[in-house]
Amino acid sequence: MDLKDQLKNLFPEHESTEAEDTTNDNEGLWIQDAPLLCKYEKRRGKPITIIDGYTGAQEDFKQLAKDLKKSLGVGGSFKDDQIIIQGDYRIEIMDMLKDKGFLVKRVGG
Repeated sequence: MDLKDQLKNLFPEHESTEAEDTTNDNEGLWIQDAPLLCKYEKRRGKPITIIDGYTGAQEDFKQLAKDLKKSLGVGGSFKDDQIIIQGDYRIEIMDMLKDKGFLVKRVGG
């Protein structure tokens, strides 16, 4: 018995509308109002891209990092509430995040 059936049992006179039955293509990630920050830095002479500013659950942010690394085919890590991607992939990452429904702000050059 899923959640819709349980709610139907509790409120039998309520009729669901199509607005309540929307599907989400962002794999259950929490979409926030504030934009994510996409930064470019060089550490030890190598370029990295940093995504910062997520206010949702840490597990959702880790899953987002995993999806980004897999789709780009690059390495990276998640620490200090930041996603660190090896290489300069700002444009590709910003496009992917916008497709998932996030607001993204480019910081730096």
